[in-house]
Amino acid sequence: MSSTEYALQLNEAELPGPAARQYLARDKAVISPSYPRAYPFVMDHGEGSLVWDVDGNRFIDFHAGIAVCATGHAHPDVIHAIQRQVERFLHISPDFYHPAMIELAERLTQITPGEFEKQVFFTNSGTEAVEGALKLARYHTGRSHVLAFVGSFHGRTMGSLSLTGSKPIYRRRFGPFLPGITHVPYGYCYRCPINLTYPQCDIACVDYIEDVVFDRTVSPDEVAAIFVEPIQGEGGYIVPPPGWHQRLRALCDRHNILFVADEVQSGMGRTGKWFAIEHWGVAPDIVCIGKGIASGMPMGAIVARKELMTWESGSHGNTFGGNPVAAVAALETIRLIEEDYMAHAARMGEHILSRLREMQRRHRSIGDVRGLGLMIGVEFVDRDGRPNPSLRDDILMRAFRQGLLLLGAGLSAIRISPALNIPQEVADEGLDIFEACIAQA
Repeated sequence: MSSTEYALQLNEAELPGPAARQYLARDKAVISPSYPRAYPFVMDHGEGSLVWDVDGNRFIDFHAGIAVCATGHAHPDVIHAIQRQVERFLHISPDFYHPAMIELAERLTQITPGEFEKQVFFTNSGTEAVEGALKLARYHTGRSHVLAFVGSFHGRTMGSLSLTGSKPIYRRRFGPFLPGITHVPYGYCYRCPINLTYPQCDIACVDYIEDVVFDRTVSPDEVAAIFVEPIQGEGGYIVPPPGWHQRLRALCDRHNILFVADEVQSGMGRTGKWFAIEHWGVAPDIVCIGKGIASGMPMGAIVARKELMTWESGSHGNTFGGNPVAAVAALETIRLIEEDYMAHAARMGEHILSRLREMQRRHRSIGDVRGLGLMIGVEFVDRDGRPNPSLRDDILMRAFRQGLLLLGAGLSAIRISPALNIPQEVADEGLDIFEACIAQA
């Protein structure tokens, strides 16, 4: 069945269907309303980059659980690794030892950038990895101040939320936040925060840190770390310009400030390299990992230079970090990404970007197309080039009703972050639906 025929068949169905509507009513009664639900999709099962709802309707998944399901849904190798571990034991506190935790730490020290000794702390999520990295940076340096970026998303717990600067709703009524956090402009060239043009600007947004923040707000010798997403995720899948990360790294080196790369969304092969920061040849002092590390099992990690891990026994810990079931899922995920999926993500990213740029020439509402690998953003604008979130949201809902699952990001962007092994024919079917929805909207 062609994508057009399938979309027509799906349109004849009532969405959400009767079973989904029952679950939506039950959900409303017992689940916190704080979860942001873009549209009423109630999942039953998935296979690769295809998912089915509880009424039997089939959808193409272009967000992979927000870049979590790196190997697709229900990958048999990951499932078998989990089953083997479950039969042995489900949990042991990280106060003790187990082989999978050690083996995974060894692999992470190998694949993260930087030719130096490293150590790993395991968490349950990317947010916890950021929290831990913040504590480690302050502990090791003895400094209290930290810089983050406008448009950043580092999580929703109080420390990571203090670093987050992408949407007011994340911070509204939760303050006061951690003291000592300053937000500075990111390299968002499509909408330059200081109204300059690359490359004539000579990356002035990084110079802003030195010339304005350090001169007028905080002395650099009080700054423990700069937290940066190599590609901003929730902020709109924003790729900074060539030279931006190198300039930021040089600034950190001048002032003995730690460079912390939040690779929670951009890491684990998503951009065609293990970690997005590798596209700029920069080695961070600390890397925060989450989302795609274990194909959907809850896990995160901090990987840091060994000489930074100076915190003493008992100064930081958790209950579930390095859980054996999540650890074996992560080991299998790494094997699959290394063998083929990372290279496939690079190839598919080029193909999808090419198709999206063709769409951009046909649709004036597409203001910008950007990305690396399978971390791609499409920004929608009005006739005057201003962000158009209502159009973006209309497209999201139309796509859902025609069998394509997408998520928004930033001011008015849609993110495309499918599983790293998405077949080209499935990607093309999804892109056909996407363009049809743009035309309709």
